[in-house]
Amino acid sequence: MKLHCEVELVNRHLPAFGLRGRGKGTRAVLSLCRPSDRAPSPSQAGGAHLVIHTLKDKTGSRYKLKENIEQFFTKFVEEGKATVRLKEPALDVCLSKANSSNLKNFLAAVRLAHQGCAVETLPLLTLAPLKTSEVEKPKTKMVITSKKDYPLTKNFPYSLEHLQASYCRLARIDMRMLCLRKLKKLDLSHNHIKKLPATIGDLVNLQELNLNDNHLETFNEMLCSSTLRKSLQSLDLSQNKIKALPLQFCQLQELIYLKLDDNELIRFPFKIGQLSNLRFLSAARNKLPFLPSDFKKLSLEYLDLFGNAFEQPDLLAPNIQLTVPLTLLEISARAILDYRIPYAPHIIPFHLCQDLDTSKSCDCGKSCLNSFIQATVTMNLHYVAHTVVLVDNMGGTEAPVLCYFCSLTCYSQFLDRSTKSNNR
Repeated sequence: MKLHCEVELVNRHLPAFGLRGRGKGTRAVLSLCRPSDRAPSPSQAGGAHLVIHTLKDKTGSRYKLKENIEQFFTKFVEEGKATVRLKEPALDVCLSKANSSNLKNFLAAVRLAHQGCAVETLPLLTLAPLKTSEVEKPKTKMVITSKKDYPLTKNFPYSLEHLQASYCRLARIDMRMLCLRKLKKLDLSHNHIKKLPATIGDLVNLQELNLNDNHLETFNEMLCSSTLRKSLQSLDLSQNKIKALPLQFCQLQELIYLKLDDNELIRFPFKIGQLSNLRFLSAARNKLPFLPSDFKKLSLEYLDLFGNAFEQPDLLAPNIQLTVPLTLLEISARAILDYRIPYAPHIIPFHLCQDLDTSKSCDCGKSCLNSFIQATVTMNLHYVAHTVVLVDNMGGTEAPVLCYFCSLTCYSQFLDRSTKSNNR
């Protein structure tokens, strides 16, 4: 007689250890076997034995049954769960995820073995090494593509590495998913999700996150400072209602693939150039009027900005925000940035850290905070990407980019260079 289920062995003499390990059962096959032909040890002598086979232990662990069971716990046997408490060793054999009918039959046979029934009367198996094919391998992938197939009462397998739950009409992310510590790929596309919980950041191995076609209006800034900074490589936020990504978004330093098509974006993150590993960027059909100055720092393989409402750049109509003389705040901020002096909320007030994080870089290489000249210039997108999708139906590959100048001198010099370049 065999029983396929998940098994967890809890040592009653080590309660703290047992509690920490609860809920982490291992797929196994249980069988009732006759004693082996070799002389049994004193702890194994007499009657049938319970043998537990796993992938790591194919020869099996054996436990004497005759007069060695302290108690049976069968309250949840209809759910495929039960516990057999052994006297020696002091173990609780916790069974779960078993077929309820098979579990009842197996427990009945275990009871008979405990009562000392003759070996010949029990449905026993001769002990033999278990074949790998007989042990169910941990499930690593689950694909759900309809609401009727979505599990409402059962947990997701803890071994999952790839979970897809699309077209399930989910209004929020299921908290059970956030317990899947081995998860590498999470696909929740084509649902009705409106908000992202910060606890997604607890998925320390998550590399791919697909939230295409949901109802998102923002991207939780807490995720940008979570463990996703070191793991997330692919993010699909297309077909949502996002207007802007948080400043902290650029902390997702491992991003390689970013898809933002069909949103309501009016701007990219100010420091998007910090995404040094980004190679694929698609933000077609949004409402981008121009690109941030940091965009020039990207090094992409593929770029798609088709269908945005780009403004016509006019270098001769700048936005002048210069203050003369410079304020003490401006002077000190420029010094901190230009000399790369470290700063943090425990050193200076938090709002000053935010100001420094949104500083501008002049064409001359120096920094400016609140005193600057802003203008838009045309940039050929091939400057930052190898493959560029046309930005409009006219066949253009150019887009307006914001430029900042720390002084009137820098702005005048840039105008002179642009005039000479256009006259050639």
